[in-house]
Amino acid sequence: MNNDTNSAGNGNGRRVGTVRQVVVTAVALVLTATVAFAVVADESAGQSAGAAGGKTAGASTTIDSALPAPTVDMAIVRESEDDGKAVNLTLDDGPDPRWTPKALELLKRYKAKAVFCLTGPNAAAHPDLVRRIVSEGHRLCNHSVSHDVAMDKKPVSYQEKEILDAKHMIDKASGGERIWYYRAPGGAFTPQSRQIAAAHGMRNLGWNVDPGDFRQPGADTIVRTVKEQLSTGPTVLLHDGGGNRTQTMEALERLLPWFAEEGYAFSFPKAG
Repeated sequence: MNNDTNSAGNGNGRRVGTVRQVVVTAVALVLTATVAFAVVADESAGQSAGAAGGKTAGASTTIDSALPAPTVDMAIVRESEDDGKAVNLTLDDGPDPRWTPKALELLKRYKAKAVFCLTGPNAAAHPDLVRRIVSEGHRLCNHSVSHDVAMDKKPVSYQEKEILDAKHMIDKASGGERIWYYRAPGGAFTPQSRQIAAAHGMRNLGWNVDPGDFRQPGADTIVRTVKEQLSTGPTVLLHDGGGNRTQTMEALERLLPWFAEEGYAFSFPKAG
């Protein structure tokens, strides 16, 4: 009798244990699927948010423990420091001995300010221009060493070298002035490159307005496109290096007084 009872009890215990294991496993699978969905949703939202000014901009701020921790926000910024009606001018691929002085003269004439996104080799070749940019009240931005628009497809070690070698070159050229931002060439950001930049005090810089001036579509097209796209946000992408920038300078000469007439303040992107 006792043996039968024990035998039945053991069978019930095994069945109960099996049921519990199945339930626990099912709950674990549901939780895993939920987390996976959340991660995918976050990355998808980030990529959508990064469509202007970052191919893989991403809203995710997940920290990679294998990399140094960020000291500034690692999210991509396009917003202005000013809450009112403002424009953030940014000039890429310099400094260039022909075009950067022209840009600086125009900005000075109209009491405007801008962010200059410098490649490391150009900064190293023209330290006088780097120092002039800073002395005239503008901000520096790291634009990598080799302007590789496929950086986001390369190993993290390569991305880190591109960013930090350029930082070293710009630091040396400027005498250690603050580099406020990092802009990935062609917007080729990755979560890792954003963290590397942010770990060295550089806010990742996107854009809202891209008139494609590097393609030299004509000054009229550049001006018209900037005016049309400005409603999407304040950060304007232009170039003072990387080729013939006659059209850009002509467009800038027309845009600067227009900004003033329309009541725009000249500001900088948020850097915190």
